[in-house]
Amino acid sequence: MSDTPELPQKAANAAMVDAIALLKSDHRKVEDLFTQYEGSEDSDEKSALAQQICTELKIHTLIEEEIFYPALEGKIENDTLEEAFVEHDGAKMLVNDIAAGTPADDFYDAKIKVLSEEIKHHVHEEEMPDKGMFAQARASGVDLTALGVELKARKDELMAQAQDDGLPPAKPSVVNAASA
Repeated sequence: MSDTPELPQKAANAAMVDAIALLKSDHRKVEDLFTQYEGSEDSDEKSALAQQICTELKIHTLIEEEIFYPALEGKIENDTLEEAFVEHDGAKMLVNDIAAGTPADDFYDAKIKVLSEEIKHHVHEEEMPDKGMFAQARASGVDLTALGVELKARKDELMAQAQDDGLPPAKPSVVNAASA
């Protein structure tokens, strides 16, 4: 019989995740959901997928804006951060519109398609080798493991809220939604 002191350490290591790995995992999940949506003909399935996409994006944008982006302020190119906030706000407006609608609504599929394209662009800019946000973050010296633990804890909290009470509509951070 082996000693068990290693188990708490293994559990602690399992809880520790690199911030960029966590965010990239979110990106892949949402990309897969968009692919499933595009391949579906069933209205109920499309509705469920759209709601899941909206929930995932609400949570992802919140953890990036509350934790990841502030940790990078002054450590990466300011333009990169500013563009990310604006891109998030554009996506949030579509997310709120989609979440409030159904596949029977006019332009619903078009909204999903445009949101998918916006997210692909945003992901490309974050993940671009050498000069993307994630590459800049790696070069910045920020403790990405500690940041990952913080991101995961907040993500878990928001996922529980989504399951229990639902999430409120996404709030634009820098774009004036009244002028949209």
